[in-house]
Amino acid sequence: MSEELNDEVTSINAIYGDNTISELSEERTYALTLPNRPDISLRVEFPIDYPDAPPSILGTQHTGAASAKGDGAFLVDLIRDVLAEVYVPGAPCVFDLIETADQRFQSFGQDGNATADQKLQNAQGDGQHLHDTSRPLDRSSDTSAQASADSLGEAPPWALSDVITEKKSIFVARSAAVSSVSQAKQYLGHLLSSDKKVAKATHNITAWRIRGDNGVQYQDCDDDGETAAGGRLLHLIELMDVWNVMVVVSRWYGGVHLGPDRFRLINQAARDTLVQGGFVEESKKKGKK
Repeated sequence: MSEELNDEVTSINAIYGDNTISELSEERTYALTLPNRPDISLRVEFPIDYPDAPPSILGTQHTGAASAKGDGAFLVDLIRDVLAEVYVPGAPCVFDLIETADQRFQSFGQDGNATADQKLQNAQGDGQHLHDTSRPLDRSSDTSAQASADSLGEAPPWALSDVITEKKSIFVARSAAVSSVSQAKQYLGHLLSSDKKVAKATHNITAWRIRGDNGVQYQDCDDDGETAAGGRLLHLIELMDVWNVMVVVSRWYGGVHLGPDRFRLINQAARDTLVQGGFVEESKKKGKK
């Protein structure tokens, strides 16, 4: 395994759980399990010159007893299509492959009775699956709310992650229980008003998931300049099946570009704060069933 591929595998397993991607006995061949389809794993071969050349989806490695007929073949076709879209010569692609495939899969994942043909039709859509908002957060109100911490009420009950330092960049995440969108916005406004260090962070990446009255669901996210980070943070909260919570990950840029590894660190901090806050069990943090 090349050092670059080893780093990518380590990052993927840190984000999604141990053995999301694991090495097989065949040379340069790995088993890949999508978070939303743990019953099926795929065989992926990485050429010796990866990422200058793309990996190959060889087929299924394992299909669980609960899988419907045709699910394995459908998933192979889906992953091959997604790989053709996301692969860029010279750039690691497994993270984007998993993220894009999961978004496609979500579009039909609620319909357990769908046939493989129906699933393929659905998967070729835009893949949007969030119920109410999930668009970049309008933070203009947050900026205006930074007038006075006293006017924002009691301090939110934040749970803090451990501090992560990587090549002079610093990551800290905090989480709090919320029951409404207005409360989440109030908490964010209070944080940015009362903590000058957080307010001066390079990025404050935010996401929340809330179940309201009558089963109405609200979820939203904000990159705050860290492109695609908010959506990935929200997706992590979805994968961990956590509700009525908001997470803010603050990053102070240290002058050295981290590349895709920054997403692993953002998610690592987010996972830690959710565990520290008691929103998820330790076993879920490690990705165990």
